[in-house]
Amino acid sequence: MTRVVFMGTPEFAVPSLDALLDAGYEVVGAFTQPDRPSGRGHKLATCPVKQRALERGVPVYQFERVRGQKGLDTMRALKPDVVVTAAFGQILSKKLLEVPVYGTVNVHASLLPKYRGAAPINWCILEGETVSGVTTMLTDPGIDTGDMLLSRQVEIGENETAGELTLRLSHVGAELLIETLEGYLKGEITPVKQDESQMSHQPMLDKEMGRIDWNRSAREIACQVRGLNPWPVAYTALEGKPLKIYQARPLEGAAEAVPGQVVESSAKKGLMVACGQGVLELIEIQAPAAKRMQAKAYLMGKRIEPGTVLGKEENQDA
Repeated sequence: MTRVVFMGTPEFAVPSLDALLDAGYEVVGAFTQPDRPSGRGHKLATCPVKQRALERGVPVYQFERVRGQKGLDTMRALKPDVVVTAAFGQILSKKLLEVPVYGTVNVHASLLPKYRGAAPINWCILEGETVSGVTTMLTDPGIDTGDMLLSRQVEIGENETAGELTLRLSHVGAELLIETLEGYLKGEITPVKQDESQMSHQPMLDKEMGRIDWNRSAREIACQVRGLNPWPVAYTALEGKPLKIYQARPLEGAAEAVPGQVVESSAKKGLMVACGQGVLELIEIQAPAAKRMQAKAYLMGKRIEPGTVLGKEENQDA
């Protein structure tokens, strides 16, 4: 039986761990990021992969720096035939990569060599792509630079958010992982080098990226809203306070208004805002001291006057 060490942390990686166990691989350990403070109480939160591994009887190992000696010694003691990674969150050292007999196979949520880095799904939507996918690859000491094994393309839904696409690709990746291991371990898949001329590497996400510039087109802002849902969430300002936008839709036509100006606001028709090009309908929002809700529902209880300009005097801590 093939001995596998699995390395992953968020929800995206859970289906891959399940797939390995369901396919009969001997998962001798799961490496995850350490538990981190979360929520208003800052209590330590267990990551999704750790939770699933414990549920299924897989030993869990957590290191602040897996590249350190303790991480290396633990990996060597487990004697894996192959290591599988999926959104683990740390860069592996050359010494770690030399431990498994057949190397380290990574499940990456983009069609490499495009969108290397920590947030490929978000950036794919932010950049307005209509297709995405998953690539399995051999990990090397670089960041998503290893030779590719298999890939699978999927179309992105017109209104699909990063969170929704992540869930979908997590299952696509799990299926592709098993197909990859079955072929690769038998020598039936030949690794292919990435075309560096097609490479793109995007930075990590931060809250400031959520700030909406209403001078952009409605379509671009809609991509921003989708790409930053569920985190860090696109936002603007309403009467100087942050207004989060979880769902929006670009509309045809133009408005005789300055960018950011509310051109329609009613519980019946909804909330429409002029952009540098086109009009954006705000569908799901969260106003200050209010719950996340449909914009039409919000407007049943609170009026936003047409002519109001969003984005003025924004709260820097939004």
